[in-house]
Amino acid sequence: MPEIIDHNRAQRLAAECLGTAFLLATVVGSGIMAENLSGGNVAIALLGNTIPTGAILYVLITTFGPISGAHFNPVVTISFMLRKEISISESVQFIIVQIIGALLGVLAAHIMFDENIIQFSQKVRTGPAQWFAEGVATFGLVFTILATLRAKPSAIPMAVALYITAAYWFTASTSFANPAVTIARSFSDTFAGIRLIDAPFFIAAQVTGAVLAKYFARWLVSPRK
Repeated sequence: MPEIIDHNRAQRLAAECLGTAFLLATVVGSGIMAENLSGGNVAIALLGNTIPTGAILYVLITTFGPISGAHFNPVVTISFMLRKEISISESVQFIIVQIIGALLGVLAAHIMFDENIIQFSQKVRTGPAQWFAEGVATFGLVFTILATLRAKPSAIPMAVALYITAAYWFTASTSFANPAVTIARSFSDTFAGIRLIDAPFFIAAQVTGAVLAKYFARWLVSPRK
């Protein structure tokens, strides 16, 4: 991720919480707006959900990267923990505040659009094709981060934003690629939702894809000894 300037742990945790909250407010809020304006055209609604998500990722990673690394995603945190670039204790704290921030972002979106604040999604997202898609989406995201970190760290905000924008459309699951996002979206019965019962399978696929990407990236981008 972008070069981290020296900040204390409280600042890093606050950055992860706030950044993840804005990410989910964008994902869910743009989904509500897109569905309201699309006139029932799902393709238009998905496009209206995709563009804001890619745009906010660029902004958030650029803004919060120097503070916390701008993970906003438990599997990204786990990947850097496996690389021994973040301690286990801080990783656990990152993941907790990412989930809290994601839930706060969903609540904020509901309030902004005058929706019921507490919701439980009824949107079915399940089956081997979607689980595989989540594995692929998360593998690609983590590999993009780690490979770009080696090639050109300053390009990570753009690379991640463009990858997620593309993955919304080339994956059957529309690329959640983030356990905190998956959990939070299960509490929104809107365009971006997912049933809570379907979330564990998505999360398992995401963790698997991320771990595979971490080790594949280490092998692929390591210089020959």
